[in-house]
Amino acid sequence: MAGYDYDLFVIGGGSGGVRAARVAASLGKRVAIAEEYRFGGTCVIRGCVPKKLYVYASQFPEHFADAAGYGWTVPEASFDWPTLVANKDKEIARLEAIYKKNVEGVGGEAFHSRAVLVDRHSVYLAAEDRTVSADQILIATGGRPAPHPALSGHEYCIFSNEAFDLKQLPKAIMIEGGGYIAVEFANIFHGLGVETTLVYRGREILSRFDMDLRRSLHETMEKKGIRILTHSISEWVRKNPQGRLDVLLSSGQALTVDQVMLAIGRIPNTENMGLEGVGVELAKTGAIVVDEFSRTSIDNIWAIGDVTHRVQLTPVAIHEAMCFIETAFKGNPTAVDHDTIPTAVFSQPEIGTVGLSEDEAVKRFPDIEVYRASFRPMRHTLSGRDEKMLMKLVVEGASRKVVGAHILGPDAGEMAQLLGIPLKAGLTKHDFDRTMAVHPTAAEELVTMYKPTYRVKNGERV
Repeated sequence: MAGYDYDLFVIGGGSGGVRAARVAASLGKRVAIAEEYRFGGTCVIRGCVPKKLYVYASQFPEHFADAAGYGWTVPEASFDWPTLVANKDKEIARLEAIYKKNVEGVGGEAFHSRAVLVDRHSVYLAAEDRTVSADQILIATGGRPAPHPALSGHEYCIFSNEAFDLKQLPKAIMIEGGGYIAVEFANIFHGLGVETTLVYRGREILSRFDMDLRRSLHETMEKKGIRILTHSISEWVRKNPQGRLDVLLSSGQALTVDQVMLAIGRIPNTENMGLEGVGVELAKTGAIVVDEFSRTSIDNIWAIGDVTHRVQLTPVAIHEAMCFIETAFKGNPTAVDHDTIPTAVFSQPEIGTVGLSEDEAVKRFPDIEVYRASFRPMRHTLSGRDEKMLMKLVVEGASRKVVGAHILGPDAGEMAQLLGIPLKAGLTKHDFDRTMAVHPTAAEELVTMYKPTYRVKNGERV
């Protein structure tokens, strides 16, 4: 290692890259990290954090309306989009500074520069026009929204990146896509008073989530006033003389909106990094292929996070970073465990889920029990809001192990985090049953559903 400038060079200053750089530097390693845009990456700068802030902003109209049932008289409210954007920018700048400081505070060196691999131990820093060497190299460059160059008029469309910083709030928006990004932004814009249409090519939004949650959320969103058009895609987008956008859908329907947002997936940031020249194997999607320890086809080059062919979630990238540190610098080879990952969709209402959906469990086990409860949460009783909460446990029949837990409703994401612990530990329905309830809470339903709603044996409901 002494013959190199650094023990570790990290390319990419997002959550995973910063965590790896910070922890390695705290171990006394000579560490450098390069980020060509802003430290914090997708999650902090243009993803999870600003999105959650916008979710909070979009929930206030319902809070104001619900307050009347509890005796509050709330004056007519008004919303100012530029204020939200400006305050979001302040918070993102604060977090960005912290991310960079966390690396430098433990002795790491941070570069604002594009970094390109020259060979398996050398990295060219474009902003400084020089090459440095490193014993180990970690690639954590993340991903970005997938473009749609085949769509006529794609140049008029925006992506999630631009949605955070629009000059003005549109009066009407069409969002194409049915994943969590599309669904979350549909709820955000609708909550901020925008006429919102969600267009999705599939038969139901949020593929790979439990079907009960998908259907219930779809119904609730439509009741709120969000228009959802399935089995449909955009044929073309054109700007009309009034400066608005006309959209023709494959169904033959025509829309006129102020913005079209594409949320049709994400692709890894691997172009023009020198990966092919060094011999790093890439998947057909452009993602970096790694083994269970995050090692690429070149044994001293590693990759974590959304740039790989694995799960695209910020906590997963951070976990992969910690496993990388154990493997590369602590002599403790640690494979990444991607099983039973808690996940939240910050729709309105929220989704929180961990483990197998009912459909997945049916394919895997000959006998399952399904415990299901749908009810109006207590917070809606005085407000009069007609919105149901859904809770569901999927149990493997033979062992009675809880293999899936799914929630739709207020604070579902918070519950999913806690449910991740017993499901990861492999606890059984008996363990849930002998756990005391906290009353009155919505979460108590998780430990008071004593009888299965139905069973599924060999694919047949009984």
